[in-house]
Amino acid sequence: MSDVRLGVLLWSQATDWPAFERGAIRVDELGYESLWTWDHLSAIFGDPLQPIFEGYTTLAAWAKVTSRARLGLLVGANTFRNPGLVAQTVTTIDHVSDGRAILGIGGAWFEEEHTAHGIEFGSGFGERLDWMDESVAAMRGLLDGEAVTSPAGGRYRFKDLVLHPQPIQEHVPILIGGSGEKKTLRTVARYADQWNAMGSVEKLRHKIEVLHGHCEAVGRDPAEIAFTVGCKPIIRDTDGEARRVWEAQMAHNRTPMDEVETDDTFWVGTPELVAERMIERRALGFHTFLAEMAAPYDDETLERWIGEVQPMVDAA
Repeated sequence: MSDVRLGVLLWSQATDWPAFERGAIRVDELGYESLWTWDHLSAIFGDPLQPIFEGYTTLAAWAKVTSRARLGLLVGANTFRNPGLVAQTVTTIDHVSDGRAILGIGGAWFEEEHTAHGIEFGSGFGERLDWMDESVAAMRGLLDGEAVTSPAGGRYRFKDLVLHPQPIQEHVPILIGGSGEKKTLRTVARYADQWNAMGSVEKLRHKIEVLHGHCEAVGRDPAEIAFTVGCKPIIRDTDGEARRVWEAQMAHNRTPMDEVETDDTFWVGTPELVAERMIERRALGFHTFLAEMAAPYDDETLERWIGEVQPMVDAA
């Protein structure tokens, strides 16, 4: 059995709903373990004023047209919603999907969408991460059937809050995205079932060391946390063919190539190139790979990643 797990995130920008839904159905049909989308209110690549779909209503809709893939946001913006509401929303999606929900959460970073929608952005990233830490503690308790009352002086004001009904899953997994060394990774060590990171092998190796330090400080076994890594593969027989697909996708998303050329999460090239990068990260302990896919969604990459590249990685 493969020790590599694959999931797909479909960009929620620059698409219409029929294509977005068809993409989700195809991911599920091909046997991917998980299906994700963003939690953004403005487009984050290129022109921010492109069409974009809201995250949680997307997951609820996808739950009714898929049957196997786990469903989550990569990652939910903690600033957007009260964490009690998030726990209730994820519980609803868990019931709609017959137990396939994952709670993905992060501190939020895109100030422009907050300003446009009148959502409080906080005094800085540090404050938002403090909010997230408090939020995740409350959501973990709620999803586990506890009555939650907020500590004095915090951001939230829960009083004996209990979820009714409880999720179908006995333990809804919480995925935390981000690699901030002082606060985010401390919250990962305390509460996360899954951690999502991105970047070079050297950067990831360092972040793992920091996370291990936080786990030791809070008395947590790092092996209890599934390491997931994000990437943006485009797979063709030659690098040139893959690049042409990439350039067309970025044009569709109104994104100049000079804005993405230095983004090392785009893995654009042959199956062998993508497999090599996966094998390098698996050696660090990353066994789940979550691929972001821009519209128009690329069926060839979807088919080849799970059908061709994953066997290469398994055989290595």
